[in-house]
Amino acid sequence: MKDANIDKIDLQILAHLQEDGRLTNVALADEIHLSPSPCLRRVKQLEGQGVIQGYHARIDRLKAGFSMTVFVEVKLRNHADDYHLEFEQAILAMEDVISAHLVSGLADYKLEVVARDLPDYENILKQIQSLPHVKDIQSYFAIRSVKTSAPLPLNKPIVD
Repeated sequence: MKDANIDKIDLQILAHLQEDGRLTNVALADEIHLSPSPCLRRVKQLEGQGVIQGYHARIDRLKAGFSMTVFVEVKLRNHADDYHLEFEQAILAMEDVISAHLVSGLADYKLEVVARDLPDYENILKQIQSLPHVKDIQSYFAIRSVKTSAPLPLNKPIVD
């Protein structure tokens, strides 16, 4: 896959699709003042380059039965590449872990976990503790979510 060269029109397309992924091509073309054929070509190109990775529904966690969001910091026993790879493969298989990041600082990874309730989180925590090479875990319970699933700031100027 080659690197994407994103221009101003591509950014407009991305901004509109980020706001409403269900826009029809005709409506999108109208929004960005482009005819439908070139608009569709650009969308397909952005998909092919991996800039657009998919289209998803944004779901209210609480209404879907997930009353808890927990941020979990994980330290591994060793910093060898194979330890990280084994841990990452195990995390990818856990559906309750909705985001995972290799981070700098005291922890090696920061995970975002959703749970239905405290007993559910206890089971998830036991799974995380049993993952390969885990040395230490620290959990932070979200009291209230202020901002989640925010769109990317596509209106920022591109710096060369």
